[in-house]
Amino acid sequence: MFLGTHTPRLDDKGRVILPAKFREGLAEGVVITKGQERCLYVFPEAEFARIAENLQQAPMSSKTARAYTRVFFASAHDEVPDKQGRVTIPQRLRDYAGLDRDLVVIGASNRVEIWNAPTWDEYLEASEEAFADIEEGDLPEGL
Repeated sequence: MFLGTHTPRLDDKGRVILPAKFREGLAEGVVITKGQERCLYVFPEAEFARIAENLQQAPMSSKTARAYTRVFFASAHDEVPDKQGRVTIPQRLRDYAGLDRDLVVIGASNRVEIWNAPTWDEYLEASEEAFADIEEGDLPEGL
């Protein structure tokens, strides 16, 4: 499980050093793809394969499933982190997420998310009230 908030920097070659506490879970390989709200999702390969299998179960007649699947897979980039825990983020994904030097990398349970730092700050500020207003029944049972 990935937890916490980290603030690495993007280097001149478009690489980010993954937080040390995430490296073991990502060492075998990652898949980086577009996420919602203009962030990037970074999945361990096994988790990406599990999600891919679930998406393959969606009927091809579902317009929503087709659209999501196209974007999710077409933007995916697989890579194995180097010995320093660095991964290269392709330019098209950096452009999508508006990534520049200052990043925020968060643990989001089964995935890691990479955000442009100001975008993350704006998202967090805008979502604080909604987070505080979540009521029973809005989340899975038991939460």
